[in-house]
Order: sequence, then C-alpha cells, then structure tokens
Amino acid sequence: MSDSLDNGHLYSWLDDPETVFAETGVILEGHFLLTSGRHSNRFMQCSQLLQYPEYVETVGSNMASPFREEGIETVIGPAMGGVVLAYEVARQLGARAIYAEPEGSKMVLRRGFKVDRGERVLVVEDAVSTGGSVQKVIDLLHSLAAEPIGVSVIFDRSSGKIDFGLPTSSVFAMEIESYDPDECPMCKEGIPLEKPKGK
Repeated sequence: MSDSLDNGHLYSWLDDPETVFAETGVILEGHFLLTSGRHSNRFMQCSQLLQYPEYVETVGSNMASPFREEGIETVIGPAMGGVVLAYEVARQLGARAIYAEPEGSKMVLRRGFKVDRGERVLVVEDAVSTGGSVQKVIDLLHSLAAEPIGVSVIFDRSSGKIDFGLPTSSVFAMEIESYDPDECPMCKEGIPLEKPKGK
C-alpha cells in the first residue's frame, strides 16, 4: 500500500484521516469486547495503522509536539499498543523508550527496564476508551517515585471525557459508544461477540 502513496499524501493524510483508516482497516464495525469489559459496535484496530512506518512517524510527531519543551527523559507505553509508539515518540523527543507489561491487575516493568526517582516520563498509548491501561502505567510511575508529565494518545475514544490528572493530548478525538454487557443492544439482538485483540 505504501508504494502507492506520494509524499504529499504521507504528510497531509491527517487532514483526511478517514481515507487512511479505510485503507488500513483501522475502524471495524460489528460487536466487540473492549479491554475494559464493555461492548461496542465499533473497534479501533490501531495495529493496522502502526504496521506502516510512514504513518507512525506522522502520528508520533503529532503526539510528541505538545511535550517538546517539557524535558521528557523517557517515554513509556503499555504493552502491546504502546510499544511501537513509545519508540517513535521517544525518537521524536530525543528520549529513551520503555514499555510496561500487565501482571495481574497492575502494570510492571520487566526486561531490566527501570525509572529513577524524579525522572520525567511521558505516557503514550494507541487508543483509550476508559483509560484503564494508561492509569495503571501512571500508578506504576508514581509507585516508583518517577514524575509522569503527561499522556499522549492517537485515538481518544471518549472524546476528552477521561481525566488522568495530567496534561493529555490526542491526535484524534472521537466518541465511540460502549455498553455494559447487561445493557448491550447487540447482545440483545444475538449478534456474536468478537474479541478483536485475541485474533
């Protein structure tokens, strides 16, 4: 696909993102189980966008931009969605990139990763709905006495409703409706539930 894109398209596609989302298969329609446990009729499969380095470079630049003067030392993302983004945003900021991994109900650092007391850290993620994974990373940083400076995401599916208590930036903000399983209209219609992250 990338061979068909000219340089003008590469650096202006944020003005017409729906075309790129359609080309890459980012937006899925159906009946989906979200990480939060809620159900939705739409799902953002961000990994479809992140497989193209030219798009990652563009969103990474936009994610880094609000924090360029904040003295960010390290960029961290939750595995898996934040791994590629942590690397690219860190590259844009001249910082270090690490990622946190789930362990039970919390996030932890493995593979020899660590942060120092007072280290200025930016948290990144591909998409947030309830913000649970990002909040766990923030909690991890607080537990290690690091200093989380802000949060930067590609897609804010809450359209700005999530408050992490930190400066938060998104490349795209859109409200995607989600439902408690007991109130889900797709369940009531008998539409099969899909687990897109498990495919």
